[in-house]
Amino acid sequence: MATHGTLISGLDTRLDDLEALYQDLHQHPELSFQEKRTASVLAERLAAAGCEVTTGVGKTGVVGVLRNGVGPGVLLRADMDALPVKEIDRVTYRSRTTGIDPDGVTTPVMHACGHDTHMAALVGAVEQLAAHPDAWSGSVLAVCQPAEELGAGARAMLEDGFLDRFPPFDVALGQHITSAPSTHLYARPGVFMAAADSLRVTVYGRGGHGAVPQATIDPVVIASSIVLRLQTIVAREVAPNDVAVVTVASFHAGSKENVIPAEAELKLNVRTFKPEVRTHVLDAITRIVRAEAAAAGAEREPVIAPINDFPLCVNDVAATQTIMAAFTEAFGADHVHETEPKAGSEDFGCFGEAAGVPSVFWNFGGFDPALYPADPTRAHLAVASGQAPSNHSPQFVPTGLRPTLRRAVEAMLTASAIWLAPATR
Repeated sequence: MATHGTLISGLDTRLDDLEALYQDLHQHPELSFQEKRTASVLAERLAAAGCEVTTGVGKTGVVGVLRNGVGPGVLLRADMDALPVKEIDRVTYRSRTTGIDPDGVTTPVMHACGHDTHMAALVGAVEQLAAHPDAWSGSVLAVCQPAEELGAGARAMLEDGFLDRFPPFDVALGQHITSAPSTHLYARPGVFMAAADSLRVTVYGRGGHGAVPQATIDPVVIASSIVLRLQTIVAREVAPNDVAVVTVASFHAGSKENVIPAEAELKLNVRTFKPEVRTHVLDAITRIVRAEAAAAGAEREPVIAPINDFPLCVNDVAATQTIMAAFTEAFGADHVHETEPKAGSEDFGCFGEAAGVPSVFWNFGGFDPALYPADPTRAHLAVASGQAPSNHSPQFVPTGLRPTLRRAVEAMLTASAIWLAPATR
């Protein structure tokens, strides 16, 4: 095992530069598969650290390979994409960027899920490894992945020959900022994050004048009935000891108050933790959508189309236990917590699964501890009450940036050191 203490030596002198990198990335966010500027910045930093850099992997992905003699391989991953969210005026370096979303609509863009912290921490970890070649031996794959928010980036890189083009690795490691006290770490063996499916449902009716509704088949009423009926899936079709979430977050129909439209569109999101529950919920959605349309006399069957999907994020049990023990030794038991499975989703696990190696994913807190309960394992209560920002919020900008970045870099180095061989020179 490499020496953790040596790998973090000198990190404090690097933090000003990492903060500047973070702020630059935060001010220039880019949507999924559009991360061209971001990729260029990261490629330049990885090359300067001594990596062999390949760009354009899976459209906009970047892979830096840092070789240091003979030894194991470790994959370190950070995601690059941002969200169609308008940032509130809270920090001087806030995003004022706009982008074009997949539907062709111009939208504000923000790193509202903290991927900018992930990228800065990955660069910091690679630079630390490059600065201490006498402390380890092997190879590190620094993976800057596009389109995590679509659940498509990891697959795109793998489909682009990732496993054949780059050195083999013995473990895949990744991390994600969460709304919790800065410097605290959260992980769990086994299922860590939910599978997710996003669907677009288009309901077809017969449009006409609002004054003669009898001559129409109103898709707004059909879609409204679908929204209400979908709520019964979790309440009446999923066992109480299982977990599922069905959310309808988008409903679009019509444009004028006295014109009944010809169609309505819903966008749904489903979260599940078991394959059999996922199958049942998706089948139930199809059954309900078709039945409600038929009950209303719709002359055309509705269309249910996938938008994106995420697999379960499952942490290797033994590897996670080893990493959590190393975190506890390095940072103290009061800063390392075993968490419950999270309903959020990730495509990070695709790398380890495709390579047949263990993968471990964890969270790090990024906010002022004063926002949260004294018990850091109950940080979610502050989010639920609105006292602390949640991921995907226009307020999701880390406070106490320096300790957050420091801990994120330290965590990545501590986990890597478990696999990287000690230097043999």
